[in-house]
Amino acid sequence: MSEVTFLEAIAQGLRDEMRADPTVFMIGEDIGTYGGAFRLTAGFLDEFGPERVIDTPISESGFVGAAIGAAIAGMRPVVEFQFIDFIANAFDMIVNFAGTNHYRWGQKVPLVLRGPSGGRVSGSAFHSANPEAYFNRAPGLKIVYPATVEDAYGLIRSAVRDENPVLFFEHKYLYRRIKGTIDPQAALVQIGKARLAREGRDLSIVSYAAMLHVALEAAENLAAEGIEAEVLDLRTLRPLDEEAVLATARKTGKVIVLTEEPLTGSFAGEVAARVSEKAFWHLDAPVARVCCIDTPVPYSPPLEDFYLPNADKVVVRARELVRA
Repeated sequence: MSEVTFLEAIAQGLRDEMRADPTVFMIGEDIGTYGGAFRLTAGFLDEFGPERVIDTPISESGFVGAAIGAAIAGMRPVVEFQFIDFIANAFDMIVNFAGTNHYRWGQKVPLVLRGPSGGRVSGSAFHSANPEAYFNRAPGLKIVYPATVEDAYGLIRSAVRDENPVLFFEHKYLYRRIKGTIDPQAALVQIGKARLAREGRDLSIVSYAAMLHVALEAAENLAAEGIEAEVLDLRTLRPLDEEAVLATARKTGKVIVLTEEPLTGSFAGEVAARVSEKAFWHLDAPVARVCCIDTPVPYSPPLEDFYLPNADKVVVRARELVRA
């Protein structure tokens, strides 16, 4: 098995599912001839043809609506947003219609909504979003946000096979910066199961996506000081692997939740609340959140560096918890 990038792993997972199931098709802007904004679908049009790789006008509400209709009719559409920020244009039909069909009349909606998200690429406010918290409270939706090549491959295949709508966020900073190997014969990664990325005893760092790598960097720096941090990769935000979160909290008694999103109303707040409610008597200090500040993502690289969490910020909070 040769090494592939994070982007190539997602592309291969989609190819494998399209080859295995003729009801799987892709729809979105510039995914055909151009091969997608980040070239993830390059070559798909030649292999699968224009009926399964469908270029659309710039109308997220239009092609998401078409995809939902196709899913209800028995197909398995995969929607690509050029940047995940523009998923907001289809918020109504995703949240109020696709996500609620199972509850209202038992209708399956096997639909994947995927696209590049996240900052640290100087994409500014319109091309750097992490909108997971907006959708976390919407019934019927699943939210997947992988951090490794292996998980990106395994989870995109699981998402395509799921019978309900799955939001699949792909952190663009990871697209061509990390590599790994994929095994098409291995079992698929289960949606809803976290992964222990690093064992430790002194405190826990709970994270996902690009921030997982920040957490691991911080853990290495802390180890040089004699502080052993445990790192949990959530992989899936909804359904949340609450059992894994509570297990690491009870083990170490100190928890940092690290996410790349504004602090107020963050998904980090949901995780912190569950730990505080269900593992309170195991805690030696209040749960800490390390998130972004409550502003749009800056364009300027120095300002973006200030805006985003980094290993140094995590180390400072970790020292505070350990001292507490």
